[in-house]
Amino acid sequence: MQKLRFVPAVVALVALLAVVVPATGSAAVAPTRGGYGGNEPTFDPANFGSPVANPYFPLEPGTRSILRGVKDELTQTERSTVTGRTKQILGVTVTVVHDISLHHGRPLEETFDWYAADDDGNVWYMGEDTKEFDASGHVTSTEGSWEAGVDGAVPGIIMLADPQVDDAYRQEFYAGQAEDQAWIVRSGGAITVPYGTVHDVLRSLEWTRLEPNVVDLKVYAPGLGIVYERTLSGSKEIAALVSVNTV
Repeated sequence: MQKLRFVPAVVALVALLAVVVPATGSAAVAPTRGGYGGNEPTFDPANFGSPVANPYFPLEPGTRSILRGVKDELTQTERSTVTGRTKQILGVTVTVVHDISLHHGRPLEETFDWYAADDDGNVWYMGEDTKEFDASGHVTSTEGSWEAGVDGAVPGIIMLADPQVDDAYRQEFYAGQAEDQAWIVRSGGAITVPYGTVHDVLRSLEWTRLEPNVVDLKVYAPGLGIVYERTLSGSKEIAALVSVNTV
């Protein structure tokens, strides 16, 4: 499987500018009926026979990461656990990752994400089951839930095997529900978070045409995954890694 570079850097830049300064008409990388638009990645279940671990998006069962920050003006703790559970999607065995966001112990959002690394080390995003809760613990929304192969939804890439600056790619696609995209903007350097100082980090900008005024910065570290994220445009949201352990 060849290295995935789905969108040329110039197109990605135009798309980002279209998000930051919305214009009339569709975004530069608006998806077609087929899902991705141009340069659609090749998904083949035969490419998942001997999956290769991706250092920037590890999927070792039993690993729990905790990030703390602020979202929607509330302090929150984000707990992400790579479970030992699996699921079959489009002929591929995927890993189930359980994410839950808490405010003083009260659930704000809970998600079961489905990921699979291929034989080259690309990590595919195969869908999610997500719920939002009100102050009484009642489910208020399941918007954003999707599963590849169901109702036109198609897999995306959550992390490339060999991410390079200017690589841009679609992370998910379910029309009107899940259309996140990412653009690698910097590789290397270090960042200090409550967990400690981590090196050789990867920075990406992520956005979706479903929220045209929101752009997020995410920082990934080898062996850890996401260590820091914050909104650059849109309502204030920030989170930083506090701990990683085995459960």
